[in-house]
This record gives sequence, C-alpha cells and structure tokens, in this order.
Amino acid sequence: MHDCVRLSPYTPVKNDTLAMSLFAQLQIIIATTLKVPTSAITPDTRDEDLSSWDSLGQVNLIMALEQSFDLEVDVEEFASLNSVPAILDFLARQGVS
Repeated sequence: MHDCVRLSPYTPVKNDTLAMSLFAQLQIIIATTLKVPTSAITPDTRDEDLSSWDSLGQVNLIMALEQSFDLEVDVEEFASLNSVPAILDFLARQGVS
C-alpha cells in the first residue's frame, strides 16, 4: 500500500497520478471526517476553529489519517495533532509527501 494514498472514504489513488497537494488531501480528509465544507479548512485551521473538532472528532480524525495514509499514530501524539500545520508536520516526519 506504499504506492497508494486512500482518501477515506474514497478509492485509493496511485501517488504518481495524484495531482493533489498533501494539504488538499488533508483538507478533504478533515472536511469529510468532521462534516464541514472543505472551504472551512485552511492551512492555518486549528481544532478550536471548528466546533466539530472536539475530542470525538479528534479520535475520528486520527483514525481517518491512519487509514488514509496507512500509518499508525501513537496515543501520546493525539493531542499534539490539533491543527493543520501540526498534522502536515507529523505526516512529513512519517515520510508522507
């Protein structure tokens, strides 16, 4: 699964044909998971900006990230992934591009 990115709940797409930036992928994942319009997700969005990004939303978002990017997030990191910049930084450290 290393050559695919799954945009849950969308069909996996090959990275070499994926014309979307990592931010655009994350924007769709967050919007779908938290049930908000993609326009509500900006490069600076934080949990406090969206009422649906509460503790349950956070758990659902972490699960969506794990599924979409085929990775595991340690429980200790859950709380620190509270903004788009923090999530993008985490994904970069995981080798997701």
